[in-house]
Amino acid sequence: MNKPFISLCPEITRADALTLMDWLADEDVTCYLSDSRHVSRFIEQVVDRVQLPILTHLFNQGGRFFMACDRHDVPVGFVRLVKTGRDCEMVLVIGKRDNWGRKLGASAIREGMKLAFFEMRADKLIAKIHADNERSLKAFLRSGFVLDSETPAMKSFVMSSERYLRLLRDSPAAHSANIFITEIDQARLRSLIELEQDSEIYELAHELERAIVVDPRQVAEDVITMNSKALLQVDNEAVEVALVYPEDADEHAGKLSVCSDMGTAILGYKEGDAFNWRMRHRTRQIRIDKVLYQPEAAGHFHL
Repeated sequence: MNKPFISLCPEITRADALTLMDWLADEDVTCYLSDSRHVSRFIEQVVDRVQLPILTHLFNQGGRFFMACDRHDVPVGFVRLVKTGRDCEMVLVIGKRDNWGRKLGASAIREGMKLAFFEMRADKLIAKIHADNERSLKAFLRSGFVLDSETPAMKSFVMSSERYLRLLRDSPAAHSANIFITEIDQARLRSLIELEQDSEIYELAHELERAIVVDPRQVAEDVITMNSKALLQVDNEAVEVALVYPEDADEHAGKLSVCSDMGTAILGYKEGDAFNWRMRHRTRQIRIDKVLYQPEAAGHFHL
């Protein structure tokens, strides 16, 4: 779990605003940010005039604002997504110079693409980058963006939804382990997503798209499929759970809906896999210790 990890946290606190002010006071951070003066002035006004602990609604005016946090939930930067029509523009800043070169920007880009295409349902994601900002140029190119237009001062990169989905399916990211989903589970879960209105289900939609789809009779017996039971380590605490469809969920009985944070997190992983996953309020460390029961391994293909 030492690979670069970033989660995009939608809640913006007063402490976050003060951190942003510190970052934006550094000319090395702001030199390529075209609206840095406007942003700095806005944050100062918010901090001076609004005595509230949570400032999310103010930062989301005109777009979506996220703090980019590491696996310890420490802010290391921010991402802003502004949707106009069917297109969405991304602004990304890694705030502390100590974190530059650690590939956190590429991880933040991946999370931003997930939000733009699965939750905000954009057709196209655009990134406008200063021509001298070599780190950002390389990060977006390595993430699959293509050059759309350029001037001596600015380069505009674009990622279409079609290209994003193709890359997600054909070029599994090195930062995450492969997950496996049976053909039957995939079909049922896609039907579930079409009916589900909760925007949080975009994580499940993303996992379905990146998964390796296998025949139910050929799935390895140590993979968590739907209706499997497994023993997990969650932040070093042993937890026994069953992964079920929403109508069968019962948290008190350890039956986790696949639409829940933890349910989506463990789908398709196998024994021995360990990873970080951002839950609603914090990042958890998860390890799959043992698959106790798997319907396919037991020959129960009707479940």
